[in-house]
Amino acid sequence: MTSEPHPPYIDKFFPEPYKAMLNVTKTLRKIYPDVDLGEDLIELINVRVSQINGCGTCLSLHVPQALKAGVPQWKLDVLAAWRMVEDFSKQERAALELAESLTLLQEGKGHTAGLKACEVFAEEQVAALEWAIVTINAFNRISIASVHPLLGKRKN
Repeated sequence: MTSEPHPPYIDKFFPEPYKAMLNVTKTLRKIYPDVDLGEDLIELINVRVSQINGCGTCLSLHVPQALKAGVPQWKLDVLAAWRMVEDFSKQERAALELAESLTLLQEGKGHTAGLKACEVFAEEQVAALEWAIVTINAFNRISIASVHPLLGKRKN
């Protein structure tokens, strides 16, 4: 019996950088409440970025975490079309626009979403949101590169 070829799990080959990434996440989780950012908003960002990047592993982790943090199921259901749904708050809209801007990095557009976010959030909140976005993008890429499996089957 031969096993199918599989790219290396980069987190297993070099666990030290992965542990450092996990420590960054732990540090950020302590900062968010200090700058008055709710876990629900951070998880909404994590889900949206993971949708954009097509990271099933991160979606299988962050969708349940978003629900646990209080994000309603219906918001997760329509998240990919958030611009068309009026029920997202001003803060959620600014954070989602920031997340999309830093994830898609559209050439020639610059980082106007960061400036727009400063109209809704304090500078330290924008900086913390940007760290959240950068971090989930990095984890998405680690999981995609390693072809990590989904973290469990959802029960219907």
